Amino acid sequence: MSVSQTFEDILASYKALSPGKQLQIREKAAAITAGKVGLPNPGPQTEAYFSEADELFYGGSAGGGKTYLICSLALNEHEHSLILRRVGKNLKGVKRELQGLLGSRNGFNEQLGSWRHGRGVIDLGHCEHESNREDYQGNAHDLKAFDELTQFTETQYTYIIGWNRSGNPNQRCRVVATGNPPSTAEGQWVIRRWGAWLDPTHPNPAKPGELRWYTTIDSEDTEVDASYVGPKGERPRSRTFIPSTLEDNPDLADTGYAATIEAMPEPLRTMLREGRFDVGQQDDRWQVIPSDWIRQAQGRWTPDGFKGLKMTALAVDVAQGGPDKSSFSPRYGTWFAPLVRKPGKETPDGPSIGAEVFKIRRDGCVVVIDVGGGYGGDAMRFLKDNGVPVAGFNAAHASTARTVDKALGFVNKRAEAIWRFREALDPGQEGGSPMALPPDPMLVADLVSYRWKPVGAGNIQIESKEEIRKRIGRSPDDGDATIMSWSEGEKLAIRKMHEAALGGRLPQVKVGYSQQKVGRR
Repeated sequence: MSVSQTFEDILASYKALSPGKQLQIREKAAAITAGKVGLPNPGPQTEAYFSEADELFYGGSAGGGKTYLICSLALNEHEHSLILRRVGKNLKGVKRELQGLLGSRNGFNEQLGSWRHGRGVIDLGHCEHESNREDYQGNAHDLKAFDELTQFTETQYTYIIGWNRSGNPNQRCRVVATGNPPSTAEGQWVIRRWGAWLDPTHPNPAKPGELRWYTTIDSEDTEVDASYVGPKGERPRSRTFIPSTLEDNPDLADTGYAATIEAMPEPLRTMLREGRFDVGQQDDRWQVIPSDWIRQAQGRWTPDGFKGLKMTALAVDVAQGGPDKSSFSPRYGTWFAPLVRKPGKETPDGPSIGAEVFKIRRDGCVVVIDVGGGYGGDAMRFLKDNGVPVAGFNAAHASTARTVDKALGFVNKRAEAIWRFREALDPGQEGGSPMALPPDPMLVADLVSYRWKPVGAGNIQIESKEEIRKRIGRSPDDGDATIMSWSEGEKLAIRKMHEAALGGRLPQVKVGYSQQKVGRR
């Protein structure tokens, strides 16, 4: 069945069959549905129910029967299921759906948060705090289900699905997630993970219901062929997205719910009525960099934007071992090259960081190293010992600078650097912003993650890395590297030019833009 088929299409095909064929179909249907507590509606819900994907994302419009799909799969097809909502109190909708399918609350244990049924047991849980993900460590479930996925963090999702398994070799294991388009920047990771279906700029778009295969290579989620075998024999997992609409759920569509959605203000109406993932993101009140400014900067980016410019700076956000990655951000004037990322385990010390710098660095440019927390000290010493001009960026150092309008000061260098980057992206400045950022979803996710607040006598304070990690489940390494490349890189490049001029030598690094273009070697 395709997503475009309606119940009327299926019924017409059935009526066109001979009486004998119709009888065979009825007998087969009776055998298949024996003991089932509920069946999916014809169309996308049925396709989602029978999808062969290891990871299914089903949703889009409001009212498409998303919770019903999860509950019916848990009751009909699985032995041990886990159904999650981000906030515990929101599980009441799941409980109502299960009770409606079963006809009673028999088997439900409110204290344990579990529901026993004829095939097995359903655990109900939540992840209100980032650390709640650890509550599910080692707990095997053949169905891991996330209701309203865009409310979860990416690390909560990827951590919990690691235990999608069963001791029964005949029991299918899968992950099913449902949700509407994300209304905040924090939910954008869902569009990135299912980019082939949801991102209109994806270079290789997929059709609804089409299977694609993914695995993790060098700590990156990577699309591969279905036949791919990793170095340790690991196989990729299949993934798909199937869109749903209110019309796919006739029980709810007949209640007049559509009129309720139509009355909502834009862009919420378009998001929930049409299931559009390309509209509706609302910036947080305290978000430092507006999402639209980032999109505009990406719109100015072209692959050959570096031509005629020398590399101005290369910044490194260092991860010496551990789960984080080392991010390298090369910059040519206002054109930022694609980031280079290396797993922390591949950059455990100064020489390994230095080796990557030597591969990327061009034109004798300055290198900026994040030395906050002491992680970048080895890399700085190694580069200096090898004659590389390098500057350390310490986010905790005090700042005496003020915003471009002189209205506010900064608590520390971190706040100054991030706010200066915001000012450089401001399209309202005289002449507009020349900044050009690569079309990198991970970079976008980092840049929209920064939050600020006014403190003291008119100073700006921005969340620390640790606070951001606690809120979104990861460190904004790519964003920090990009901002350091703009902040300290510009200052050191200018200083290096002045020093070279005083020594009677030609500068090796040029800053500025159209008036300072040079030919590439």
